[in-house]
Amino acid sequence: MSGQDIHLLNHHAMATWLQIRIADVDEEYAEQAAQAAFALSDELESMLSRFRENSEISRISHLAPGEKVRIGEPVFACLQIAARMEAATLGAFSISAAALATQTSMPRWSLIPGEFAIRCDSGRLEFDLGAVGKGFTLDRMAEVLIEWETPAFLMVAGGSSVLAGEPPMGTEGWSCGMGTDEFQSRKFISKCSVSGSGQEVKGLHIIDPRTGKPVPKKPNVWASAPTAAESDALSTACMILEPDEIADLLSKNEQWKCYPLHEWI
Repeated sequence: MSGQDIHLLNHHAMATWLQIRIADVDEEYAEQAAQAAFALSDELESMLSRFRENSEISRISHLAPGEKVRIGEPVFACLQIAARMEAATLGAFSISAAALATQTSMPRWSLIPGEFAIRCDSGRLEFDLGAVGKGFTLDRMAEVLIEWETPAFLMVAGGSSVLAGEPPMGTEGWSCGMGTDEFQSRKFISKCSVSGSGQEVKGLHIIDPRTGKPVPKKPNVWASAPTAAESDALSTACMILEPDEIADLLSKNEQWKCYPLHEWI
């Protein structure tokens, strides 16, 4: 089969549209593989969404300081990534930023690996996984597609998060476009993730966790990383960090890239 044999499937989850493109397999098999990945996205949303009353993230928000609760492996793994990205970005990315709308200081929490549990150390754990949960879900969906032996895939979540697997047979990569009404750019990617962040749609909605204040108007950014969870968190952090801080962050993580959108060429 050639790189032109690409099958496109869509699914609504996480308050957005998920799109999977699968190459180099027949249409029926591609649909079965995609539906298995979509089923996982629904399962993960039921665990990770703060808007689901019975989700594990909602249960975590009811912990009092000193209390802990066991959580499932997917939620634990997602929180581990969130904690790692918060440390790497010097606190510019934080799933606790939303808590500053109702609390005077950032809540503190600890993961307990031996128990697959989380402990509330202070405050109320009002987590918003929007900037990492969507990417984490794409990463886990990719594992499903690989298990189905469909490694040549491209996944798009809401137009701002893209995860590419192997390129279609006979091509240099998946054609990936990102941009705004004023600027559009397209390039070929494979085996990486690209995410974008900006203020055009929601205005000054990005909160700097270090100050509790909205980030002033800035150009949109794009970020690239090996995983979608990393690129989603990184693009958010780079809307907050100053240029010298971004340069320092990238110098320590050679697989990460982040630039103003107009430089994505």
